[in-house]
Amino acid sequence: MAIAAFTGAPPTQDQEPAVRRKSGIALVLLLPGVLYLVLFFLTPLISLIITSFQAPVPDGDIGQYQAAFQWSNYTDSIAEYWPQIIRSFVYALIATAAALVISYPLAYFIGVKMRGRAVLQNLLMTLVIAPFFISFLLRTLAWKSILSDDAWVASTLKALSILPPDAHITGTPFSVIFGLTYNFIPFMTLPLYSTLERLDVRLLEAGQDLYANAWTTFRKVTVPLSMPGIVSGTLLTFIPAAGDYINASQDFLGAADTSMMGNVIESNFLVLQNYPAAASMSVILMAVILVIVGVYVRRSGTEDLL
Repeated sequence: MAIAAFTGAPPTQDQEPAVRRKSGIALVLLLPGVLYLVLFFLTPLISLIITSFQAPVPDGDIGQYQAAFQWSNYTDSIAEYWPQIIRSFVYALIATAAALVISYPLAYFIGVKMRGRAVLQNLLMTLVIAPFFISFLLRTLAWKSILSDDAWVASTLKALSILPPDAHITGTPFSVIFGLTYNFIPFMTLPLYSTLERLDVRLLEAGQDLYANAWTTFRKVTVPLSMPGIVSGTLLTFIPAAGDYINASQDFLGAADTSMMGNVIESNFLVLQNYPAAASMSVILMAVILVIVGVYVRRSGTEDLL
């Protein structure tokens, strides 16, 4: 029996009941997860797609729509909100790149340089994840207060003539990108640390023994070995940053001319009650992110992350 199982031979009649029993147990164990995905992912997604094709009820009130197959909801949304679409992905791309530049040295220092110093290493990791202990909204509101016109940051920059007297920090693309970078840095640092913490430093020493300088060793050895962490970190940062609506909101760090797709979706759902437009923008956001992620992962040679 063991030999047949090892060699991949088909199960005998005595083995078939055990195989069926194991298959039944596996299906029972999978059932809660499948039901969860159907109820909380597939069902809302189908409902969102159906809503994106709805049309207004003739002579109906605001917010009343009926089932239809109106493709123009997508074309109209793209034509009307294309600046927000482009702005969302540009802001998310810049914030992701900034988070990578900041997080990689930090993760390398904690994961590689601090090996053998468990207490200090754990303390530094605690400081990295400490922002998670505070609400996302409270952190963003705190930065709005810090960067406001009457706060010390703006006052100091104006006193040093770095900023003009009538300039603002909040309500600018800089403040929105800064907020995105700050809020999502832990999402970049943790995957990088997880990868770099397992990096075999003997490979770095081997590169030095082969007369490679520090930059060549970093480019040829460290970066390729840490690529899974880079890909995971950039995805975990870029995806939520592209759909973020808090940092770019006028109530936080943004202004009317810095709004992103998340702000458009929020406004159409909650204020304008234009549910088809909001749903179509949501589908467009998901579709573009899926395309970008698929291309990025395949180009980076880490298809196993898909």
